[in-house]
Amino acid sequence: MTAAWGALWQALDWLALLGQFLLLSLLSVGGAITTVPDMHRTLVNQHQWLTDAQFNASIALAQAAPGPNVLFVALLGWHIGLNAAAGLGSAGLSGVSALLGVAVTMLGILLPSTTLTFVASRWCHQNRERRGVRAFKQGLAPVVVALMLATGWILTAAQGSQLRHWPLWLLTGVAALLVWQTRVHLLWLLSAGALLGWFNLI
Repeated sequence: MTAAWGALWQALDWLALLGQFLLLSLLSVGGAITTVPDMHRTLVNQHQWLTDAQFNASIALAQAAPGPNVLFVALLGWHIGLNAAAGLGSAGLSGVSALLGVAVTMLGILLPSTTLTFVASRWCHQNRERRGVRAFKQGLAPVVVALMLATGWILTAAQGSQLRHWPLWLLTGVAALLVWQTRVHLLWLLSAGALLGWFNLI
């Protein structure tokens, strides 16, 4: 951690964080989870606002909890706020700073994409028979898949060499193939993965 964590961030720092998430919101094709690689680059590598452990824990906790997967952004904001208030010795200020972090990151990630989705979906529905609209929808599928693969790569990179995790990559490939080629419900595959992890088999 840098010495900047000794006091609450200045207003410009919070605005910079808001601006970062506003930009990421416009890139979140396929959901906020697809922007994880860029979030990691900015929050962990570039600004060191979070540690690798905090970043990965935020995503893991949010994915394990019920609800939309965008909740990991709230946990990232919570950790950023706690880090910003570190060293002040006041639980009250830490709580306020953490809540501010949640508000800033969630507002940033939701506002542009929600507005754009609302406007674009209405337009696309009205023009759904146009060739360009159909081509755009079909072209987004490989983009989303590639972004999800990049997210998985970033999350495993924080744990060391990706080659060391070949059983996880193999399991991911098998699960993707089963979802694509069979009618096995995704929850059964998630449950099987959870059991394998519980018994430390992967």
